[in-house]
Amino acid sequence: METVLIADDEKNIREGIKCIIDWEALGFTVCGEAGNGEEALKQIMALRPGLVLLDIKMPKLSGLEVVENAREQGYNGKFLILSGFSDFKYAQTAIRLGVDNYITKPIDEDELTEAVRRIGEEIKTAKENESHKEHYKKKARKEILHDLVMNRIDKSVFSPGEMNLVSSVYQVVLYENFDINEGENMPYQFSELLKVTNNGSQTFEHFMVENYNVIILKGSFAMEKFERFLEHYESTPPQKGSPMDSLFIAFGCPVKDLFDIHISYSEAYTLIKRRFFCTQGQHTLGYEELPKMKEVSESLDNSRISEYCAQITDYLQTFSRRKVAEVLYSLEEYLYNVNTSIDSVKLFLTDLFLQIKENINRIYSNNSFSFPPNSEIIEYISERRYMYEIIEYISKQLDVIMNSMGSSSRESVLDDVLHYIDHNYATNIKLEIIAALFGYNSAYLGKIFNKTVGESFNSYVDQIRINHAIELLKDNKLKVYEIAERVGYKNVDYFHKKFKKYVGVSPAEYRNKKNEE
Repeated sequence: METVLIADDEKNIREGIKCIIDWEALGFTVCGEAGNGEEALKQIMALRPGLVLLDIKMPKLSGLEVVENAREQGYNGKFLILSGFSDFKYAQTAIRLGVDNYITKPIDEDELTEAVRRIGEEIKTAKENESHKEHYKKKARKEILHDLVMNRIDKSVFSPGEMNLVSSVYQVVLYENFDINEGENMPYQFSELLKVTNNGSQTFEHFMVENYNVIILKGSFAMEKFERFLEHYESTPPQKGSPMDSLFIAFGCPVKDLFDIHISYSEAYTLIKRRFFCTQGQHTLGYEELPKMKEVSESLDNSRISEYCAQITDYLQTFSRRKVAEVLYSLEEYLYNVNTSIDSVKLFLTDLFLQIKENINRIYSNNSFSFPPNSEIIEYISERRYMYEIIEYISKQLDVIMNSMGSSSRESVLDDVLHYIDHNYATNIKLEIIAALFGYNSAYLGKIFNKTVGESFNSYVDQIRINHAIELLKDNKLKVYEIAERVGYKNVDYFHKKFKKYVGVSPAEYRNKKNEE
């Protein structure tokens, strides 16, 4: 429903205009009225009505002066002049000022109705055209941004200023939302995640490529906000099953030249394609990880399926959970470094498990193992979004086999866990990962560990790492940051903090003290 303002210095005329025609039937509602020119101008600028019915002769400001002042102040609505003057000069001036109709008094009901109906249609058509124009403008903008990240833009005809793309620095972020409705609708808007306003795309651009949401961050302010969001997101993992838990983010390096955005996009795209290989609870991959990605060059060798199958089958028969876990870890490392499609990796793992199942059924033909049917195995593995989920699934199934054949005691399992830690402390070792490899619930294994060893899992791992760090510091061959990496700490500041907690001095102080002895 459009709005109309009625301005006339005679109240009875204003009341008559409100009643003389059916405004609602014509798509209008009266939003206000004024008895002089100044009040009319004030209400026009405040209410922004779609149509103003305006007497040409009023106190303080004439109707034509109101029109002129309103136009100068940016009002683009419709004017319909009502006047007792029939002089053509008034009409001529009104037309020059953009008045849409000029009706002389006394007002003819049919003439007024027809004029309002026509103006209403013009307003509706203009709004529809503007809506279509905006729609195609947005569509064209997204296509241009798509060409920009794909490095297909024609620089000779492209104007960054016209598209509000001028900035000192840019960075591309890709994110996807899984396990809930696919598409552009996210559980949270990206502006909400960064806690910024993005009116007129001042802070970032958003569009889709394939099934990925593409964000082009513009300026240092946007990037600082993004960094803070990442710090919070990584330090405080979202609750499992929450909307934020279904969000995965990959980001490329910052670039200073707009036409280098394709570099940042290419990096982010490469990273998001590697999401399948992320660890449990990992929701982000940044361009710092790219050197590791570039090392991925080995081709997938399907003949290794038989090797892994033979090893696991032997270890199952000797009840060696530790050895089975080591093979699964080796398998995970191998698949992480192959240059092939995710579907090929899933097929590799499916074939491996089906062969293990076949071997065990053949060797223990008199036993009845509770294996899932092949169709269920194939469906489960094909639908997993992460490799660790498949490894965990296989591990649990192998544990069921071992239990069916006769499982080892709780104490021997813990011995296997301790042995595994002692030989893998330098990796990204976590209770959740080890629990999955040994076929245990992480909370349950943590309780057993704490009760038997007398300290928490994390504390034990830290102690092992610090003990090895002490030996390396005595050797004097490696720098402190190299030792931190060698014993499993990616962050050297975190290594300093842990070392001082357990030893009482910093790594450098410890080394200096030992050198003085």
